[in-house]
Amino acid sequence: MMPKSSTLAQTSPTFANHVGRFMRNYYIYFVLVLVVALLSVANLDKFDLFERGNFLYERNIINILRISAPLLTLAGAFTLLMVSGYIDLSVGSAMSLSAVVYAMLAINGVPFIPAFAITVVVGAALGLINGILVIRLKITPVIATLITLSLYKGVALLLVQDGVSAIKSGGGLKMPSWFNSYGREGVLLGLPMAFWMAIAVIIALVIVQNRTLLGKYAVATGGNPTAAKLSGISTGKIVILIYVLVGITAALAGIARSSFMSLGDPLSGDGMELTVILVVLLGGTAFSGGEGRVLRSFIGALIIMALTVGMLTLVPAYYQTLVIGAALLAAAASNHLVSRKEASK
Repeated sequence: MMPKSSTLAQTSPTFANHVGRFMRNYYIYFVLVLVVALLSVANLDKFDLFERGNFLYERNIINILRISAPLLTLAGAFTLLMVSGYIDLSVGSAMSLSAVVYAMLAINGVPFIPAFAITVVVGAALGLINGILVIRLKITPVIATLITLSLYKGVALLLVQDGVSAIKSGGGLKMPSWFNSYGREGVLLGLPMAFWMAIAVIIALVIVQNRTLLGKYAVATGGNPTAAKLSGISTGKIVILIYVLVGITAALAGIARSSFMSLGDPLSGDGMELTVILVVLLGGTAFSGGEGRVLRSFIGALIIMALTVGMLTLVPAYYQTLVIGAALLAAAASNHLVSRKEASK
């Protein structure tokens, strides 16, 4: 019969492994609960968004979800891209350009459905360009998407007339009455279609990641690209397709932001690339690829939006960028430590 001490020595590491695995898989949900709990007891009555100064007041939650639509839309496809071992720093500029294109089409009389479809096609083309630069021309993803970051932003600025900051009503032109319905006005449970589109995108990408070859191949490409190629996976086509998905979601995010603001701002996506990277890292996606979950990135996006809105009243404006940078550093550091620990096993 095995001594009791020996039995404990064998079972303890197993229990510790189970606890560690549980925390890695579900910590993001605990963080969300903690953030909501902290904001619910904070004094938020100085900010107009918070009625009655209560974070958990129904209308306040609806307002936060409404403005979260662009980030929620982007989180899923960007997760798949980072899982495959690649990155896109131009996503904010692609979002801005899409917002400008959508507003320009609308103000010139193009109906909603054609304007929406054309903008989505433009977003897909922007993603395809990134994929071609990275895969076909063999340019490092960071360099390639830095190039397109500047390129897409430049095109967005050129589409706006001289002396005007954004495409908006004025000068004899007027936005159609339907323009802000998609991103601002509540149509289902008080929330606009842009939010429900974000939910639909997340659900679709969760299914893609868990139930399709694209999701499995993305993990294989990011985990061990050489082994993936040797097993017959066309990793280049997979990555290009995911870049196209990121471009499409950037277009949807641009439409949502443009509709919410009732204008096409060529700078509306500035900084979004850093925010979405923070969201994906916070959700536990490995920066080196091969590991990550779309659903956890979705929860990470909710956390970041709650913190961002909370900081508008709790943290002075000149500290907010510092707080976001510190959060990005913490997410990257914890991500690296977890990846190194997994690699040492």
